Amino acid sequence: MIRRSIFASTAIAVVMSATPAFAQTSEAEEQSGIDEIIVTAQRRSESVQDVPIAITAFSSEQLEAQGISNTLELTQYVPNLFAMNNTGLGSANGYYLRGLGNTESIATFDPAVGTYVDDIYLSRQNANNLSFFDVERVEVLRGPQGTLFGRNTTGGAISVIMRDPGTEVGGFAEIGYGRYDRRLVRASIDLPIADSFLVKISGFLQNDDGYVRNVMRGQDINDDDGGGFRLGFKIGGDSKLTWRGSAAYIVSNAENILNFECNPLNPTDCKGRFATTGLADAKTVNPSPYAPLVIKGPKGNFGHGNRTETTIATSNLGLELGENTSLNFITGVVDLTQKFAVDFFDGRGGPSISTPFPAVRGYTRGGFVILNDGSHRQFTQELKLSGSVGSGALDYVGGIFYINERNTTDFADIFSLSPAAALLLADRTIRNKTEAWAGYLQLDYNISDQLKLTAGIRYTDEEKTFNIADNRPSCNDGSIEATCLNNINLVINPPIVPAAVTIPETQRTKLWTPRFALNYKPSDDMLLFVSATRGFKSGGWNARGTATNELLPFGPEKVWSYEAGIKSDLFDRKVRANLTLFYQDTTDLQTPSAFIRANGSLAFITRNFADYENKGAELELTWEPVDNLRLFLNGGYQDDKYKIDRNAPAVDAFGVRSVAAQQALCLAELAAGRIAGGPSTTNCGAGIVAPDGSIAEPVRTPDWTFALGASYKLDLGASGWSLTPSVNASYASESEVGTSNVTIRTGSVTGTNGTFPANLTSGDFIAGSYSAAHWLVNAGLTLKAPEDAMSFSVECSNCFNESFVQNALSNYSYLNRPMEWMIRARYNF
Repeated sequence: MIRRSIFASTAIAVVMSATPAFAQTSEAEEQSGIDEIIVTAQRRSESVQDVPIAITAFSSEQLEAQGISNTLELTQYVPNLFAMNNTGLGSANGYYLRGLGNTESIATFDPAVGTYVDDIYLSRQNANNLSFFDVERVEVLRGPQGTLFGRNTTGGAISVIMRDPGTEVGGFAEIGYGRYDRRLVRASIDLPIADSFLVKISGFLQNDDGYVRNVMRGQDINDDDGGGFRLGFKIGGDSKLTWRGSAAYIVSNAENILNFECNPLNPTDCKGRFATTGLADAKTVNPSPYAPLVIKGPKGNFGHGNRTETTIATSNLGLELGENTSLNFITGVVDLTQKFAVDFFDGRGGPSISTPFPAVRGYTRGGFVILNDGSHRQFTQELKLSGSVGSGALDYVGGIFYINERNTTDFADIFSLSPAAALLLADRTIRNKTEAWAGYLQLDYNISDQLKLTAGIRYTDEEKTFNIADNRPSCNDGSIEATCLNNINLVINPPIVPAAVTIPETQRTKLWTPRFALNYKPSDDMLLFVSATRGFKSGGWNARGTATNELLPFGPEKVWSYEAGIKSDLFDRKVRANLTLFYQDTTDLQTPSAFIRANGSLAFITRNFADYENKGAELELTWEPVDNLRLFLNGGYQDDKYKIDRNAPAVDAFGVRSVAAQQALCLAELAAGRIAGGPSTTNCGAGIVAPDGSIAEPVRTPDWTFALGASYKLDLGASGWSLTPSVNASYASESEVGTSNVTIRTGSVTGTNGTFPANLTSGDFIAGSYSAAHWLVNAGLTLKAPEDAMSFSVECSNCFNESFVQNALSNYSYLNRPMEWMIRARYNF
């Protein structure tokens, strides 16, 4: 089978080498000390040390050095970045930068951390485990990028820049073998057709057996397979007209299926990772494992797994209009399909304080399964003009941006009650569209050689539409009952609200997002800056609802971010030290949550429950004390909280209780002696109200994150061969990963609502939201031939097999990947 995002398993397959502070070598004469870093964070090429933005950059050399299998390891090197696979889906990454992010992959949600490939925005998280093959560099921009990138970047942006074709015939071929019988083949070749017509062809294939043993089916799951190719070209050479472009096709089969360190069938067996779902791991299953439930379309035969197919075409036509002026026509087309069946309850029910260790059932339909058959198409067009006037006194970047996105998501929810009985909670098709125009302009006024003032603005005019159709036969027999999930029923009726309220099918957003910055360079090797930036993330609909009163809209999320920083190269470029202080004020935070319905099934809801505040600091320090030895230390600190409107109405226009009102009810329940998590405590441990009645801790924001490492290139005499050992370690303090901070703990308790064998407030961890502080260690050893003609390497990730909670759903905890190793051989020609 083929499993992880192919764009994900290659170029970011390279990222882990990442001593991020020393990215790309300047095209100018190579200097001693730490390499020059050239980035395009402001949509033009310039040194990262001259950009008043907190950036971590990874060069192609770093990306080649250790070979990461997915983008998740980025979190180990970027201060205040938390990344994880979405529950169930190995192809989809959820990123949280400075506390802003999103775990939802359904198309009515947009990510808070924008992903860009060669300036093309990728709307969907479904296959964003990006690791494009043959990457030039990766730039991680922290904080909202509301002016020049602009599209849903409240948290920041991850920008992948692909390598141009070379001017001479050349390339590389690589093979690798690793743990879990992982096989890897990669290759790339540059084919200059003429001086002004350059072509690059790249390919990739990866396969492994999976690191989880499903003891019910005797199958290995959570494998990481992938394959694809990319064709890139550059036409024009040194002429005034240059055309760069690429076309890539990627197939990914990658899961993040729920698994455990100890075998639920035999808890004394803790050697490996285990699952007990009875749902068969296969592309299709005949006859349908969900019968006699009637499920519309091919998804009714999906077996356990996740598959995405992505086609991406990019085009950048550049025209030099003068010595200091250029015009770019930037076009992107993305076509993505995703098919998956994921059992989120491991073939049984979810844990609770009444049943902290649910008995293994092995339901052949799974415990709680979502079947998904989605198609997502996107077109973007940008016209960008950049240059300078007044003999370089004023630099500018401006343009027009257009996006048109069409999504179709056909999905069903199944909840098993017993081996013979199951509920079809919903089977529906959602069609949603986005069309937006934006105009932007950023001006940099060079007041003097040392002082620069930046001002930018972006205006966005966006329209989104939502359509839902129920697939169940009873809703397609000529009549539409009130329980059918159709647009005609998008009405909330009494007694939920005093008078009927219609759920809107269209949302329109018009918003200005400005940016201001002031740079001061007391010397060529030091930059001081302050900035203020606004960003926003689009609104949407709570499309996972299985009743019309759950299909609620949520509005845009808006943020102002204030930064002050210093960037410096010291001691003849032997030390690079960058420090940023930030304060972030977010209004109408989009907060996803889940709760258990009366029938035991899982419900999802997202609302603009609260505002959010985060402040902190980020340090990136690189030191080259002697030639060939590089050391780095990166650190991040965050202090964040939700901000609640205590004067908000008890319920909103759609009948949803405010956080303040919910908290008051929870405290009353606890004061009556009830145990949180038991009957009659539905207001505690739900939304952003924690089980103890407090406002929950924001998710995926450990107070402290650190990364440190070293590499040393040892020249092996006069042979020209070299040996480079490297080691990197990262630390994250404790955090919460579930919105409601619900964690099931040991210790029986008795309250006015019953006696329970577990509780939500004290004792040892069983399952849930709490993620303990942890260290991860990665290491590698690379042997290189003279002039890098070939290399041999061995590397391990998570070398000491540390496990920690990355995600939580319905009290189940999703763990990070176990220790993995790989041996690789590469030939450059």
